[in-house]
Amino acid sequence: MALLPVQKQLRALASPETATIQQGFFKTGKGQYGEGDMFLGIKVPVLRALAKQQRDAGLDTVTALLSSSYHEERVFALLLLMQFYQRADVAGKQAAFDLYLGSTARINNWDLVDISAPHIVGKHLEDMPRKVLQRMAKSASLWERRIAIIATFHFIRLNDFDDTLRISKILLHDGHDLMHKAVGWMLREVGKRDLAAEEAFLKMHHRAMPRTMLRYAIERFPEQKRKNYLYGKV
Repeated sequence: MALLPVQKQLRALASPETATIQQGFFKTGKGQYGEGDMFLGIKVPVLRALAKQQRDAGLDTVTALLSSSYHEERVFALLLLMQFYQRADVAGKQAAFDLYLGSTARINNWDLVDISAPHIVGKHLEDMPRKVLQRMAKSASLWERRIAIIATFHFIRLNDFDDTLRISKILLHDGHDLMHKAVGWMLREVGKRDLAAEEAFLKMHHRAMPRTMLRYAIERFPEQKRKNYLYGKV
């Protein structure tokens, strides 16, 4: 398949030295969560600046870029998809949302999820039923599970915590460290806005939570309170 003009632009910006560093950072080795992913070595601020020059890019371009073997081209696709979603009419927003949910196999690292899930999935479900998030939270796909919890960041920013807490409960016994960090992070964000809501959840579940999840959730607590949670003295 011929390269898109924007792919030629991106590949001209490649830095092999940066790519080598990124391949280590994003765990691309055998058996790691990013196994086999390829990098051009382009930093996100550069991608964002270039995306602003592509405001008229449509879903065909996004689809093509999401199929790329290069991580940065998939990041770029998601930046374009967010721009498309912001300017689209109701039908266009639904098409963008559907494309996102149909492409989760290509949204396959934590940065890809974190940069996009609140702004597309969370935003789209703001005034809609959110059962899809519970389904995704139970998925065999690590990335769908991460999308489910990170999408709720949009609701958290609206002081709507129910889905975050509901999905956190579903993910309480998830076996992957990336999910422990994601759930703990979202619980911490709830606590920034409503400490009582976070603590009500923690008091009920802290003994069952993986340590990393708990540590992320209580990161901003005063030292003594942190110790009380860590040692089960709450």
